[in-house]
Amino acid sequence: MLTIEDKVRAFKALGHKTRFDIFINILKAPYVCGINNKVKKDDIIAQATCVGVIAERFNYSLPTISRHIKELKEAKLINMYKEGNRIFLEPNMDVVKELSECFNSIVRGEENEYV
Repeated sequence: MLTIEDKVRAFKALGHKTRFDIFINILKAPYVCGINNKVKKDDIIAQATCVGVIAERFNYSLPTISRHIKELKEAKLINMYKEGNRIFLEPNMDVVKELSECFNSIVRGEENEYV
């Protein structure tokens, strides 16, 4: 469960347009970067997004993308791991669901539930 500080950090990270765009891109995963042709389609690696592909998509340098990705990772919005010489990213769906429930609690008027 996220603390209120974790939630604030996540919302703050999403407050930057480029980071928000990168996060949505990772969340939707419109492309796949696989390094193993034998990977099952339902395998988590097959659903992850490669940092290099994100950099190309947004036409930013790798250091710029890396800085934004670091913020998203520190905000617990994404999971990041290395496989060979590539870095893969995926949305942290547990956190996404918890943040969604936070908003739902506010909309339902359950003021103490979002904390």
